[in-house]
Amino acid sequence: MAHCKTEQDDWLLAHLKYLLFIFNFFFWVGGVAVTAVGIWTLVEKSGYLSILASSTFAASAYILIFAGALVMTTGFLGFGAVIREQKGCLSMYFCLLLVIFLVELVAGVLAHVYYQRLSDELTQHLNSTLTKRYGQPRAAEITASVDRLQQDFKCCGSNSSADWQHSSYILSREAQGRRVPDSCCKTVVVRCGQRAHPSNIYKVEGGCMAKLEQFLADHLLLMGAVGIGVACLQDEPHCWSQSS
Repeated sequence: MAHCKTEQDDWLLAHLKYLLFIFNFFFWVGGVAVTAVGIWTLVEKSGYLSILASSTFAASAYILIFAGALVMTTGFLGFGAVIREQKGCLSMYFCLLLVIFLVELVAGVLAHVYYQRLSDELTQHLNSTLTKRYGQPRAAEITASVDRLQQDFKCCGSNSSADWQHSSYILSREAQGRRVPDSCCKTVVVRCGQRAHPSNIYKVEGGCMAKLEQFLADHLLLMGAVGIGVACLQDEPHCWSQSS
């Protein structure tokens, strides 16, 4: 009877080992996915960072990258712990998973919170940036970001091309008679912004604000979903360890 009990326990432990190994593999893949999403987000919108008033968007991406790298490192520890069946390594593995769970949860929540106030920030900040800081001597990074924004999204101005009429740059001598920056033009050539006709410049309903808001919202929703989703999955083995 005792011999059967021992064999049954060994059978359960063997299956639990393989199950933990499989889940650890998926966690490692999740870490790769989280890191990839964070890096992709930073690379895709790195040119627009200086336009945003808040650093929350970038912080969410950096936290996801850090958490994803930690997941991959912890995954290797998990594989070793499962194969060697070392209780000390397993305990450290589950503790690290709990830390990663909290870090990814924070990143996901930050992304979700920032998504809620994204529209208000763009409304208050984007038009001011375009009209007051574009083309100024100490704002080369912002100027480049706005130029890239208008070319990438094929838009002109915060809400419309008329926003540029109040721009400090357009009203200055440096504009050389331009009515909009050259980056508003469908085909960019020197001083093409002197002609603000729809056949020459982008006329988009909602302007660059609507385009940028949609772009950032898509990325924020993805970061939030990945961060919170993977975090919840990674908390499952921690629950198993507590129950076992």
